[in-house]
Amino acid sequence: MLASEDQLTRNSYYAATAAPQLHSEPLRGDASCDVCIVGGGLAGLSAAIELRRAGLDVVLLEAMSIGWGASGRNGGQVLCGLACDMSVVRERLGREAARAVWEMTVEAVSLIGERRREFAIECEWQDGFIAAAIGRRRARQLHAWAEELEREYGYGAMQLVDRPQVRQWVDTTRYEALAFDPRGGHLHPLRYTQALARGAVALGARVHEGTRALRLERGAVPVVHTAGGALRCRHVLLAGNVYLEDLVPELSRRIMPVGTFIAASARLDAARAQALIPSRACVSDTQFVLDYFRLSADHRLLFGGRVSYSTVVPRHLAEAMRRRMLGVFPQLRDVPIEYSWGGFVDITMNRAPDFGRLEPNIYYLQGFSGHGLALSGLAGKLAAEAICGTTARFDVFARMPHRIFPGGRALRTPALVAAMAWYRLRDLLGG
Repeated sequence: MLASEDQLTRNSYYAATAAPQLHSEPLRGDASCDVCIVGGGLAGLSAAIELRRAGLDVVLLEAMSIGWGASGRNGGQVLCGLACDMSVVRERLGREAARAVWEMTVEAVSLIGERRREFAIECEWQDGFIAAAIGRRRARQLHAWAEELEREYGYGAMQLVDRPQVRQWVDTTRYEALAFDPRGGHLHPLRYTQALARGAVALGARVHEGTRALRLERGAVPVVHTAGGALRCRHVLLAGNVYLEDLVPELSRRIMPVGTFIAASARLDAARAQALIPSRACVSDTQFVLDYFRLSADHRLLFGGRVSYSTVVPRHLAEAMRRRMLGVFPQLRDVPIEYSWGGFVDITMNRAPDFGRLEPNIYYLQGFSGHGLALSGLAGKLAAEAICGTTARFDVFARMPHRIFPGGRALRTPALVAAMAWYRLRDLLGG
């Protein structure tokens, strides 16, 4: 999976406009530390920052390069909430825990602002998020969702927009209603991730790129084995999501790799770009198989939405993404696609995040289900708190029950493909 994605990742708009890479050396020989973090994305880097602040010796191992995975190639949308509806959390953990989870997701958005200020990160931040409903039934659900957030979670920030005013916010006839959240926003995810890595290194974390964790030896003093050496530590944090592959089989059975893809248009005239989304907020529709898009700082439309549940990259990706873009903005028929890219994210059966412990000294963070740009940063902070002995907030998430995907590796992908075909049909029928 890593090899098949590498060229696609290199073709991304983000890679073309990123800051200089960190270029750290692989781990060579044997070493020791307090905490070994596996995975150089947002969760692992956030944990490294917090653990260094607490005075712990931290080594981070990244198989490819910093931000190579989902952290550096995603849609760039920074949102409150989870990929699943909050009712999933409320039904399994209770009302009080659900409110605590919601408030932590709001904190996750604020944490990005704090980190941007602390490390002077230039990542093209833009305020605002718009949830967009297709059809009357979805519009009613959108209204109900905004009302529930205010009633159950005290979140009254949403501004509802009905059809007569929709085109003042998004210049398309596709949507029946919108909900605008000023607390959300969007950014250049690879620039942000790279800046966090530089911040972690400045605080004293040791980062080794090109270093795949091949074997995890458990025990009172865990050992992480790599091709070039071994790392003895007191604690391990696994933050590699689908890219851990066979390192910890009991975790890989709880998540499914799902391909998600994005395209970047050619640059638009500034006025034409502004007319598409006057607020310049990021937009995501509320379909199960959704489209999402935003304007870049240089006036391109970045449009995502094509997904693959078979781990196969679609052929003619740019053409497929352009068709989806024109389904929302037919007025862009004369605008070519200049970049198209993608990769895999990890989803859980219930689309709730999966945080927990394999052993008292081995923690893991996974299952962000395509909704992790903000939450992954907070997840790393919660894991660091738990490693340092304050476990209450981490344990709220760790209590969430999760099921393995049925059928094992051979059958789980075909089963998911069939299930997603059903959800696509529901979207088409307005269900």
